[in-house]
Amino acid sequence: MKVLVAERIAASGIGLLQSKFDVDVRIDLTPEQLVAEIPAYDALIVRSATQATREVIQAGVNLKIIGRAGVGVDNVDVDAATERGIIVCNAPTSNVVSAAEQTMALMLAMARKTPQANASMKQGKWERSKFTGSELYEKTLAIFGLGRIGSLVAERAKGFGMNLIGYDPYISESRAAEMGITIYEKVEDILPLADFITVHLPKTKETIGMFGAEQFAAMRDGVYLVNTARGGIYQPQALADALRSGKVAGAAIDVFEVEPCTDSPLIEIDNAILTPHLGASTSEAQDRAGEQIAEYVALGLEGRMVPTAV
Repeated sequence: MKVLVAERIAASGIGLLQSKFDVDVRIDLTPEQLVAEIPAYDALIVRSATQATREVIQAGVNLKIIGRAGVGVDNVDVDAATERGIIVCNAPTSNVVSAAEQTMALMLAMARKTPQANASMKQGKWERSKFTGSELYEKTLAIFGLGRIGSLVAERAKGFGMNLIGYDPYISESRAAEMGITIYEKVEDILPLADFITVHLPKTKETIGMFGAEQFAAMRDGVYLVNTARGGIYQPQALADALRSGKVAGAAIDVFEVEPCTDSPLIEIDNAILTPHLGASTSEAQDRAGEQIAEYVALGLEGRMVPTAV
C-alpha cells in the first residue's frame, strides 16, 4: 500500500511508515497537483497547510485513511471522507504542552511589554519608564475551554499564583473544582471578572466571532486577551477598536482566520502581539505529531482500530 505525506513530519514517523508501506514525501503540492496525484495512494498525511477538500477526497479512489499531524481536523472535509468510508484521524495530544507553554509565554510577554521593549532597545533607546508592566500574581485568569490545553494552562497559571475562573459547557462543576477553577455557566457572567482571558475552543459556528464589540465592552477595563486556539474567535476589527480605545490593554494572537495572514487590522497596533501560528512549533511537538500520526495511519491501513478516528 502507498502513503502520500504532503507536508513535513518527523523523520521518525516517516521511518515507521517506510518499514511497512511505500511512502512518497511530496511537499508543497498545489491543490491541482494533489487532486491529480491522490488516486494512486491508500493514505494521505497532512499538517495545516494542505487542504483535504471534497474534490481531493473524491479523487482519492483508493484512499482508506487521512491523517492530520496535529490537533483538530479543520483542513479535512470530514463529511466527504465519511461518505466514502475513509477514516480521518489526528494526533490530539501531540502539541498540548507546546500550546499551553505558548499561551503562558504570550501572557507574560503582554503583561511585561517584552516585545515592545525589545524593539525599543534595538532602535538604540533606553525607555524603562515606558514599559512598566503588570504581574500575573493574584490576577484573575478566565479560561474559555477546559480540554487538554486549557487544563494545562490552568496548571501553569496556578503556579504563577493566578485566580482561575472558567467557561466550558462540557465540564462539570466538580471536575473544574478539582483543577482549582470556579466554573461559570454563562459567558456574560465571566467577562467582567477577568484580568486576563485565554481561549482554547474548537472552530465551530458558535465559537467563530464569539467575542465582538458587545463582549469587549462587558470586560474589565485593561483586560489582556490571548488566542492560541483558532483564528477568528475574537473578531479582529472589534478587537482592534478595543485596543485603540484602551478598553483592552493588550492582545496576543497566534492564530488567524486566513493563514498565512499578512493583512489584519491588528498589525499596526503596538499593544497587539502577533505570532505566525507557533503554538505547535517546537521540535518536541513536531516529533510527537509525526510519530503519532504515522502510528495511527499504519493501524488504519492494517485494518486495526484507530484510537483518534473522528
